[in-house]
Amino acid sequence: MTQPVEISFTEIAPEKLAEHQGRVALILTAGDKLPGKLPRATREAAARALASKAGQALKPGQALELAFPAGMAAEALVLVVLPNTATQAKARRAGAAIGAKLGHVHTLVLAGSHKLADQVALGLALRGYDFDAYKTKPEDEKPGGRSRVTFMVKDPEALARSASDSAALAEGVFFTRDLVNEPANILTTSDFADRLLAMQEIGLEVEVLDEDQLRKLGMRALLAVGQGSESPSKMVVMRWNGGGDEAPLALVGKGVVFDTGGISIKPGAGMEEMTMDMGGAGVVAGTMRTLALRRAKANVVGLVGLVENMPDGGAYRPGDILKSMKGDTIEVVNTDAEGRLVLADVLWYAQDRFNPKAVINLATLTGAVIVALGHEHAGIFSNDDSLANEILAAARAEGEGAWRMPLAPAYDTLIKSRLADMKNSGGRAAGSITAAQFLQRFIKEGQPWAHIDIAGVTLPPQATDLAPKGATGWGVMTLDRLVRDEYEGR
Repeated sequence: MTQPVEISFTEIAPEKLAEHQGRVALILTAGDKLPGKLPRATREAAARALASKAGQALKPGQALELAFPAGMAAEALVLVVLPNTATQAKARRAGAAIGAKLGHVHTLVLAGSHKLADQVALGLALRGYDFDAYKTKPEDEKPGGRSRVTFMVKDPEALARSASDSAALAEGVFFTRDLVNEPANILTTSDFADRLLAMQEIGLEVEVLDEDQLRKLGMRALLAVGQGSESPSKMVVMRWNGGGDEAPLALVGKGVVFDTGGISIKPGAGMEEMTMDMGGAGVVAGTMRTLALRRAKANVVGLVGLVENMPDGGAYRPGDILKSMKGDTIEVVNTDAEGRLVLADVLWYAQDRFNPKAVINLATLTGAVIVALGHEHAGIFSNDDSLANEILAAARAEGEGAWRMPLAPAYDTLIKSRLADMKNSGGRAAGSITAAQFLQRFIKEGQPWAHIDIAGVTLPPQATDLAPKGATGWGVMTLDRLVRDEYEGR
């Protein structure tokens, strides 16, 4: 697993800045106020930079970099403007401005007594992510040459304590990003399950159900999706029991490790990105990792259906009729509408076994949600206003874009089947909504439920504020905040 950058905290020692040979970052509470004890030549160079057009244009959370600053041994001096009144989002952005260019050197960050230093550290860690597992390393690169960061602050012990939960959060996000970034020839269903089993070491209860067990449970919809692949279908159940006898929150994730579209095969252009179609399962796994690492005082169960959607002689076909674990029948009109078939069975199992307080499923479910919301927001669908509002509030608090989308009986006509209880696709019109309406049929009466379509936010086409180009890990921070705010201590 990609590890977050090593961050330590020490007392303020401005006199050490001049001799430091890596990178130095200064958190400035006012745009033109430099800390004392900087070498005179450095102060003059920094003052000129801040007085320049670029310096004057700096907004809170943004940075200005001086290469090989006069009077210092450092290779770069980074000036970051962050008033004490800045928001959490701007503090994380300030950290990200530093984390985007860490390299393989030691970075000193002079944060002083800034009240948001812990959020700066989290932003730095998140943006410092670098998935380079498959890049050939230069022969002269030192082994173990990871970058490291030291924050100079007024009270290092207090900051280290407050940053411990952030470290757990960063590790959960990194775990999710790694899973989404992995190629499908490595992250098979079996490899995915093994990685989740390994989290028993951090206190999670983990069980893996194989195809024979799924067949006995009647999960014919899930099994149909994977029957064209040599990679066996599985379901993994992860449990964190930190809340006594309370009924758990259930998190359910779609884990299609690669999606060709099956017999309804996708166009070749861009198909390589379908390694990310297990993003929902990745978010559930990363959230469970965070909860275990920070010893959350809540009961949460995470369930993921792991399959691969491939076309071969044994693959399921358009026109097939499947019987779900619930007992409803489904006419397959498009084998590329496979994620909802996986979720249908796992959602029913989650309710049947755990009788949860609430159920939230996450999936890279539809391209239609990208048409509606682009890459800025996930789509939230829910049968419960309170649950929907709690998720939206958690997303806002963590700076992860989310927007509520409608559900209504009128859309059910689009998935009405002549031959079965329903069909698995309603076509292009309202595609993300009809997918949600399909899932809602596998939610029991009175069960609070939300579906989060993360197709647009899982692997956006460019870097974001807190992530380099590639997987974002969207959702781990939102779900962790939801658990913290709504399920712990109740």
